[in-house]
Amino acid sequence: MMKESKRFHFSVEGETEYWYLKWLSKSINASPDAKFKSSFDCKIEKDPLSRAKGISILGETEIFHIFDRESEEPGHVRQFDMTLRRMKEAEGIGKTITYTLGYSNLAFDLWMVLHKSDCTGFLNYRHQYLNPINSAYQECFSSMDEYKREGNFKRLLAQLTLDDVRSAINRADGIMEMHRRNGRPEQRYGKYRYYTINPSLSIGDVVKSIFKQCKIPPYDR
Repeated sequence: MMKESKRFHFSVEGETEYWYLKWLSKSINASPDAKFKSSFDCKIEKDPLSRAKGISILGETEIFHIFDRESEEPGHVRQFDMTLRRMKEAEGIGKTITYTLGYSNLAFDLWMVLHKSDCTGFLNYRHQYLNPINSAYQECFSSMDEYKREGNFKRLLAQLTLDDVRSAINRADGIMEMHRRNGRPEQRYGKYRYYTINPSLSIGDVVKSIFKQCKIPPYDR
């Protein structure tokens, strides 16, 4: 019997996020554990409002925005805050759109590491994810640019399974629970919640939601 398909909409900042989501959809569709197939409508678009204006929808639609809180430098903080404002504005343009936050602090590379290993230490700069990436995937990239080249990045994706994704979700949950347990203040902008301290992320919640909707164990109840 053919499986029904669940459709998911995304706006993402860059190519690595785009490639990852395409891999994830393909992996879900190849999995006998998934009760539903997935169809990902994914666009590289930094501005959520532009994404919302350009999408054709019928009925209520959730869009996941995947982006980074790159540092606590004033320019990066302003950019992060502007993105949240644009997400909020996108919900008020007359379409039945709900925008969901999928942030990483400091970078999406944190999510990639969590598929293979823990990554709970504070980092000062984004390029410091290079050593954890190399260690997690048994690589020897000399720079972040080398790691993010399409062929290299997709070679890492080829190492992953949905079990690794489940591990990443669990590790991400553990990071966020660590902050709550330690009483670290969670910031809010409207309905959006986030931590200014790294590591922190909500991409795990985004992927968990997809797994739940596709009825993938153990999120199929």
